Amino acid sequence: MEWRKDEYLITDDRSKVQLEVVHRLLAATYWGDRRPREIVDRMVAGSICFSLYHGSKQIGFGRAVTDSTTFTWVADIVVEPEFRGAGLGKWIMECLLKHPAIKGTQLVLQTRDAQGLYEQFGFSKNSALMSTKVTDL
Repeated sequence: MEWRKDEYLITDDRSKVQLEVVHRLLAATYWGDRRPREIVDRMVAGSICFSLYHGSKQIGFGRAVTDSTTFTWVADIVVEPEFRGAGLGKWIMECLLKHPAIKGTQLVLQTRDAQGLYEQFGFSKNSALMSTKVTDL
């Protein structure tokens, strides 16, 4: 699927993911800074990906892991620093929520600093969420 807004494009075509760009974007985050390139390659292969482009340049990314029936994990929503503040991360989320493989599932995510963004989409804090620490990549 593709979505267009002004000079921007979001696509779920996994073959168009610029893996080096995604690796670099995630390496600059608190949650993805320890992911080697090989891990990024594998996570892209196992996810529905939302690649954000300005012209031919990939400037953002997000992904979802889902069973397409009841559950979706939203992860790695990130936009190049010089394009932040223009609502592009919000647009990635809007496209993700409209995707037919995700629509109607319960969405879950983890964030330390973007609660306000995700609350706009109906997310709320949930003390029942448990997780393990990543011990070995």
